[in-house]
Amino acid sequence: MKYFSLQNKQHIVSFEDAVVQGLAPDKGLYFPERIPAFEKDFIDNIEQQNDLDIAYTAIRPFVGDEIPEATLRQIIADTLSFPFPVQKVAGNIYALELFHGPTLAFKDVGARFMAGCLGYFRRNDTRPVTVLVATSGDTGGAVAHGFYNVPGVRVVILYPSGKVSTLQEKQLTTLNGNITALEIAGTFDDCQRMVKTAFLDAELQAHCLLTSANSINVARWLPQMFYYLLAWKQLKTSYPNVVFSVPSGNFGNICAGMMAAAMGLPVDHFVASTNVNDTVPRFMQTGQYTPGQATPTLSNAMDVADPSNFVRILELFSNSLPALKEKLTSISFDDKATAATMEQVWKEHQYMLDPHGAVGYLGLQQYLQQTGAANNTAGVFLETAHPVKFADTAPASLQDKIVTPERVQSLYALEKKAVQLPNDYKALKDWLIAN
Repeated sequence: MKYFSLQNKQHIVSFEDAVVQGLAPDKGLYFPERIPAFEKDFIDNIEQQNDLDIAYTAIRPFVGDEIPEATLRQIIADTLSFPFPVQKVAGNIYALELFHGPTLAFKDVGARFMAGCLGYFRRNDTRPVTVLVATSGDTGGAVAHGFYNVPGVRVVILYPSGKVSTLQEKQLTTLNGNITALEIAGTFDDCQRMVKTAFLDAELQAHCLLTSANSINVARWLPQMFYYLLAWKQLKTSYPNVVFSVPSGNFGNICAGMMAAAMGLPVDHFVASTNVNDTVPRFMQTGQYTPGQATPTLSNAMDVADPSNFVRILELFSNSLPALKEKLTSISFDDKATAATMEQVWKEHQYMLDPHGAVGYLGLQQYLQQTGAANNTAGVFLETAHPVKFADTAPASLQDKIVTPERVQSLYALEKKAVQLPNDYKALKDWLIAN
């Protein structure tokens, strides 16, 4: 499989180059030159296959022969070393729980898969590589843990000061070793902009080899297809139809699901559920893409005003808004609705939502009500992070009811170590060169 830049389709690279470069020299995101199709037998009999074989079947066409089968299977085994259960919440509403990994967030999958791929591609290269990543909360911790102590790799994480939860900050600022956290006086969009600028800086690139672990990297983005396939495996015998509602910030997760659907996974519809950072919902209504400044919310991992991966979704639909609307609905919700839903779902169903899952739940409910979906349709919202990650901002009535996993409790006592930088690209560049 080859990959082209979405800014220039004549710029074509291998999977390895797309992973190592992260972003094309022209600032374009990489996209596969073709969309492979699942065999009918694979989809028809998916419930009879084990999770690792399902993931291998999904990702192999995108990797090609650039990673040997045995190595790729081992990377997948390391990536999917924890469960992805579909939990019934009420009626035909289900939560796909993606928080059972080491950092309690869905991004553990992409980070671990990319770390495995990059480790393989760098196995004979003596030059150190810097993984430069911006985080709105969960990506930083997942990348830090995924790449911790990987030989020849240092990780530099930019995060917006005061805009991540206490636990999220602890996860990305306490590992040390080959992990450095940079606390930026700005928003996530500012952090992401600085990272993208670094990839276009020839002087900086000559000084240090950079790659990205944001969902702009194909090795972070594509393995998120696994979630949707594993959910379908669990639901297939009970429901002929499924709708996925995905809490969406940078739109990498839902884009991976839509790629799986384009390959043949039978998904009726996708709902991109956002907080008040509603660039995509407005675009779906007006056809005008007008990102503003990100607004801080309870669902901070979705505080993204200019989602990088939306351009990939447009490419999946040949940039046709009418075609996209047939498969995607996007709805935004404010913090008041988010908090009320967290309280309501706990009271009525004894299911604890995190703020992102609550937004996904809201989007699913509204879509199912508006469309009158039949009872033979499973509505699945993605619970992308453990509620404990947002215990300090949860409604007061719920805070003492949130269970803290044992492996998390010790984190709170660890000392935060972060380098404070202004919202200024030159400050980042100077720090990278000096360190």
